[in-house]
Amino acid sequence: MNAHLVWDWNGTLFHDIDAVVEATNASFGEIGLPPITLQRYREMYCVPVPRFYERLIGRLPTDDEWAVMDASFHRHYWALAESCGLAEGAADLLAARSAAGFTQSLCSLAPHDRLVPVVASHGISGHFRRVDGRTDSSTDGKAVQMARHLDALGITDARSVVVIGDALDDAVAAAHVGAHAILYTGGSHSRAGLETAGVPVVDSLAEAVDQAERIAG
Repeated sequence: MNAHLVWDWNGTLFHDIDAVVEATNASFGEIGLPPITLQRYREMYCVPVPRFYERLIGRLPTDDEWAVMDASFHRHYWALAESCGLAEGAADLLAARSAAGFTQSLCSLAPHDRLVPVVASHGISGHFRRVDGRTDSSTDGKAVQMARHLDALGITDARSVVVIGDALDDAVAAAHVGAHAILYTGGSHSRAGLETAGVPVVDSLAEAVDQAERIAG
């Protein structure tokens, strides 16, 4: 049996980390905080996002600050995302697996109503059995959403499922449903941070697919 791949979007298939950092810095500027570098972002990033801000500024944002920062981030991010592209090799990998009859899907914490059209705009929607984004305002992690995603796919045994993402939260979500995980260094975390999850860490999506077939195929 071949592995079913569950892809993450932001920072994995979609190479948007520079836009994320720029939008984060714009949101920081709204409340007088200094900007951070990509390296600093990767060293400190975690979910839920308010906890990430707490790690950076030494305290949780107030409700008013969070509202301002969240609105600013999304306003800047979605404008910047229009110029972002897919990660290197992503389109060819997805097409090759689809043509070979292998299954894959997409599960993201990006808002569903934003996610679906941007995925379609890159011409890759047809390669996925299902595309699921976040449908509520929760800042919780991905574990519950991953369980819902596999349930909607009719997958009751996740031992042949491999989650490919760029964040520790992807590994947590995979463990929650009994799936495997592979983490990619092109997104939100440093390699050192990703390696704390105890799962394979790769520097390219092609390597991720190769690893997935060896692990669960």
